[in-house]
This record gives sequence, structure tokens and C-alpha cells, in this order.
Amino acid sequence: MSECFKFKKLTEIISILRGPTGCPWDKEQTYKSLTPHLIEESYEVLEAVNRQNFNHLKEELGDLLLQIVFYAQMASEDGKFNIDDVIDGIIEKLIRRHPHIFADKILLTSKDVLKNWDKIKKKEKEKSVCFMGVQSNLPALMYASKLQSKASRVGFDWQKTEDVFEKLDEEVEEFKEKYREEGNIEEEIGDILFTIVNIARCLKVDSEIALRRAANKFSKRFEFMEKVAEKRGLDFEDLSLAEKDKLWEEAKKLIADGE
Repeated sequence: MSECFKFKKLTEIISILRGPTGCPWDKEQTYKSLTPHLIEESYEVLEAVNRQNFNHLKEELGDLLLQIVFYAQMASEDGKFNIDDVIDGIIEKLIRRHPHIFADKILLTSKDVLKNWDKIKKKEKEKSVCFMGVQSNLPALMYASKLQSKASRVGFDWQKTEDVFEKLDEEVEEFKEKYREEGNIEEEIGDILFTIVNIARCLKVDSEIALRRAANKFSKRFEFMEKVAEKRGLDFEDLSLAEKDKLWEEAKKLIADGE
């Protein structure tokens, strides 16, 4: 079965599911109701990439593709556009934004490519705004990182990563001062987080993925603590903080970073 036929088969299946005799759940979905599923599938793709689990990645890419085709099917039903329009649009955009491949533009480095990409985008939108194309409804860490990357491309960036460390120290001290004065600590915490994202960007670490891994690690270690306490006939909630800390140290030894 050819790739073209397989893709057509997928679009036909979605059309049937949304049709008069289709699945009640699929027929009830709207652009907004699908949004949580789109976000969830995107994160599951990221998790598979992070874990280098290619069997999982294959499955999650399929689930993400399903969301894209589903959205296109709903738009087609509304007479807005169809999946062919989506594909035509991205083909045209890729060719237009890669003149160093499909035309006679000469760009030697990836940095040159990114700068030229931004110039083309500005010309397309007839705007000259550094942050054009950065969606404010992105997850906060991702949003901050994209803003910082955009600013960096036009030369507004730290010369050395060590300079950002000093900025972090400065922001922490400002937070402590505001805390003592009972001032606006929310703003100061935001500044600290923004600076940490900047450090991650400078070190080529995805802060969104890094925090997610840290949260997952915490979750697994905490679950381990609860299970061990239960096996030992103990009520976890009734344990002293010192006893809980001891269980935490056991969990740290058995559950390594990133597992």
C-alpha cells in the first residue's frame, strides 16, 4: 500500500467517523473540545523523544497526526479548508522560506538560515516586530524561551553564560528583599523563573522538558515513599518529617535522575 493511499485512507476513516452514521463521540467534537487532546498528544510526542523510545514515538506521532487530520476534517465540513489545502500551504511555505535550497540564495550557517527565515516571515506579514510569530498562549516556560531566542537573533543577548548566573543572583536577592518587605513576590518569582529559562536556553537545555522530567522524577520518588511505608505497615501521613526524609533518601538511591 503506497504512502499516498494510506494517508487518503486515514482521511476517509475520519470522514466516516464524523459522518451521519459515524461515532457519536467523534461527531460531537468541536475545535475547542479537541484542544486538550492536541496538547496532550504533543507532550506525549515530546516525552517519547526525550526518552528516545522510538516505538512509543511512532505511536505518538500517529496520535498527533490524527489530531491534525481531525481538525482539517472539521474545517472541511465548515467549508473553510481541507487537508489538501493544509499540505499545499506548508509545501509552499517551506520552498519560500528556503531560498538557499530552492533558489539562488547563499546561506552557509544555521544562524544565517534563522536570520533569513525571520526576514522572510516579517516580509510575509508586512511587519517588523521581533516577537512576531511567538504565541502568547504557549506554556509559560516555552513562551519565555522563544522570546529570549528571538531577542538573541537580533543581538540582544548575554555575551557569556556566566553573566546570566550573576543576573540570577541579583534576582534572588531582589526576591528576598521583597519577601522581607512583604512586597510583590509574584513578580520577583517570575523574574527568577525567566532568568532560569534564559540560563537553560544559553546551555541549550529545553526548560519545559527539564521541568517536566524533574516533576516526573519527584512523582515517582514520592510514590515509592508511599508504597514503602505501606509495605512496612506505616501510615505515611502520620510519619514525622525526619522519617519521611529518610524514605526520600531511599527513593533517591533507587530511582535515578531521568527514570
